[in-house]
Amino acid sequence: MLINRIFNGNDAVYGLTVGAIDDAIAKNGADKAVGFPNTAYCLPCYYAVTGVKVKTLGDLKEAVGVVKTLMTREHALDDALMSGVATALCAEFIEALKYVDGAVPYEEPCYGHLADAVIRELGVPLVTGDIPGVAVVLGSAPTAKEGVDLIKSYQAQGILVTLVGGIIDQCEELGYKTGANVRVIPLGKDVTSVIHVVSVAIRAALIFGNVTPGDAGALLAYTAERVPAFVNAFAPIDDVILAAGAGAIKLGFPVISNETEGIAEVPGALIPAKVEDFNKTSLEARNIKIKITNIDIPVAFASAFEGEIIRRGDMQVEFDGSRVDCFELVQSKDMEEIEDHRIEIIGPEIDEFPEGSKQSIAYIVEVAGKNMQPDFEPVFERKFHSYINCIEGVMHTGQRDMIRVRISKDAYQVGFRAKHIGEVLYAKVKSEFEAVVDKCQVKIYTMPEDCTKLRHELAVPAFDKRDDRLRNLTDESVDVYYSCILCQAFSPSHVCVVTPERLGLCGAVSWLDAKATNELDPNGPCQVITKEKCIDDRIGEFEDVNEAVHKLSQGALEEVSLYSIMEKPMTSCGCFECICGIEPFSNGVVITNREYAGMTPLGMTFPELASMTGGGVQTPGFMGHGKHFIASKKFMKAEGGIERIVWMPKELKDMVAERLNETAKELYGIDNFTGMVADETIAQDPETLVAFLTEQGHPALSMNPMM
Repeated sequence: MLINRIFNGNDAVYGLTVGAIDDAIAKNGADKAVGFPNTAYCLPCYYAVTGVKVKTLGDLKEAVGVVKTLMTREHALDDALMSGVATALCAEFIEALKYVDGAVPYEEPCYGHLADAVIRELGVPLVTGDIPGVAVVLGSAPTAKEGVDLIKSYQAQGILVTLVGGIIDQCEELGYKTGANVRVIPLGKDVTSVIHVVSVAIRAALIFGNVTPGDAGALLAYTAERVPAFVNAFAPIDDVILAAGAGAIKLGFPVISNETEGIAEVPGALIPAKVEDFNKTSLEARNIKIKITNIDIPVAFASAFEGEIIRRGDMQVEFDGSRVDCFELVQSKDMEEIEDHRIEIIGPEIDEFPEGSKQSIAYIVEVAGKNMQPDFEPVFERKFHSYINCIEGVMHTGQRDMIRVRISKDAYQVGFRAKHIGEVLYAKVKSEFEAVVDKCQVKIYTMPEDCTKLRHELAVPAFDKRDDRLRNLTDESVDVYYSCILCQAFSPSHVCVVTPERLGLCGAVSWLDAKATNELDPNGPCQVITKEKCIDDRIGEFEDVNEAVHKLSQGALEEVSLYSIMEKPMTSCGCFECICGIEPFSNGVVITNREYAGMTPLGMTFPELASMTGGGVQTPGFMGHGKHFIASKKFMKAEGGIERIVWMPKELKDMVAERLNETAKELYGIDNFTGMVADETIAQDPETLVAFLTEQGHPALSMNPMM
C-alpha cells in the first residue's frame, strides 16, 4: 500500500537521523555549532516550518523530537504527506551534519547547499519568466542518453534543472556540461541532497514572500502557488525516495515517475509517465507555459545558456572590442528605408577567419514603427547581451563599443555563422517589441576598416548624444514616474517606483526601460505614476505616488518616500543588488552587495542584512537598492545623501568610484570621496571603521544623527 511505503521510508530516514545526531553529539558535544554556510536562516526548512533557528547539535537533538510529532500514523493521505515533510526535515538535518566544523562535503560537479545569494540572483529570471520552472531530476535514467535528452529538453525551454543521484554520473559519462552557469545544477548523489532544492523553494517564501517563519500554512500555500517546481523520479523508487516525494507533493510539487511497481497514481500529484513523456507531463501538471520564439539557427536558444563560458581553447573566433573596433547599435529609420527581415553580412563570414583569431564586428539593428521612439534604442541594445548569450555556444560581454563575442568550435562545426547573430537579433526584437517595431533589418560588418569608420562616425556620436540626454534626465525634468511590479509574482505587496534618478532595486529596470515597457504593454507591470501633488520634497513624497502604491500593493502600503531610508522607505522584494543599513557608531550607512560573502562592520553578512528587509515590507534603517543608485544625487537625500556612505566592499567601491566621486565633487566639493570610504581591507568592525573615518575627516562624523 502506498501510504505504508511512505511511512516505512519516513521511519528509516528518521532512524538514520537520530543515530547520526547522537553520534555527532558524542563526538563533538551538544554545544557544537551546526548549520549551512552563507544563509541567514540556519537550517532553512526547519526554521520556516517551526519558526525556530537550530544553531547547535543540542538544538538539533530537540528539533528531531519535534519532527517526530509530525509522524502521525493514521492511514490517511495527509498523514502520509506530513510524514513526507518529516522526511524532508530529517534529510536537512543529515545534510547539515556534513557541514560541521566548516567542512566542505561536496566537490565538483556537485554543489550541495546553495547560498542565499544564489536564490536572490534567481529571483529576477523567475519573475520575468526567463526561468519558467524548476525541475528536480532524481535517480538514474534507463539509459544515460535518455537522461541527458530529458535534461536538454528542459534546458532548451529555460527550465532550471537540479540533479540528484545517478543522473549526475550519467551526465559525466556522456560528457554533458553541467553547472549553475548553464542552469543544470548537480546537487549530490545521496537522496538526502534533494533537500537543497527544497530549501531554495522554502527560502524563496521567506525572502520574497514575507512568509513568517513558523506559519506552515502560509509557507505551503506560497510554495504551491508561486514556486513552479516539479520532480522527475526514475524507477526504481524505494520507500525512502517515495517518502521524500511525499514531502515534495505536500509543498505542491507534483512527482512524475516511470515506476510501475507498488505505486498508485495520485491525480495531479503522483503521476505515471514514460520517460519520453516526462517533459510534457511535468509542464502540464505544473501548468507551466513555455513561450516559444522560432529562430532559424543551427544551435539551441534558451535562457539556460546565458551563463555559458567559452574558454579560449574552445573558441572558433572572437570579436573583441577592447582590442579592435567593434560595436552594437540600434537606429530608428523611416518605414520605407527598411526591408523587413533582411540580414546583410558586409564582409567575410566566419569561415574565412583563422581558427582562434580576434576579429572586428559591428552589427546595426535598424528598426521602424509608427510608435517607435529614439529613447527606446538603448533599451533594445541592453537586451542584446541577454539575446546573444542565450545562443548555445556563444558568449557575449559588454555593451556599446566595448563588446566581446566568442563563438565556440562546437557551434561553428554545426553551422553557426555571423548571419545567425542577425537572425537572433531580428527575431527577439520583433517578438519582444512588436508594439513599437513594425519592420526590422540587421547589417553585420566584419571588415576592420568598415568597423573603424562606422564606430567613429556613427556609433560614438550616437552614444554621446544619448549620454547627454540621460545626464539631463532628472526626477524634476519628467512629468511622470513608473511602477514596476514584476516581482509581485514572488513578493505580492512589493512595488518599485522607478524614476530617472532611482532605477529598480534589482538594477535591471531604468526609467527609460519602464517607459518602453509601458508603451509595449500599457496594462503590464510598469504603470504611469503622476507626481503632481508633492507632500514633502525633502523625502520625495507625493500624494499621487502614495495612491498608486496603495492600489498596486493591494492595500498593503499606505505611504512611501523616494529619497529616505528612515521615513516611509520604499519596500524591497528580495532581488536587490545591494542593501544599505545604518551604522550607528559612525553616524553613516554601510552598503554591501550580494556578490560579497564577507562580514560587514554591522556584524552581519549580506544574507543576514537582507533577511531583515525584503518581502514587500518597509524597514526603516535598511534599504534594498541597485548599484547604479549609489552615485545618484537622490541617494538618501533626506538624510544628507552620499556623504553618509562610510563602508562598501572593495570590489563594489571600485565599480562605482568614478560616478560616486563625480557626484561628491559636484554636490559637496569633495575630491576622491571614495578614498574616505572604508572597505573590508581597512575595517570590518565599528571601532576600526570609526578610527579610519576620523583619520580621513569623513563628513558623516559631523552630520546630524539619523536616529
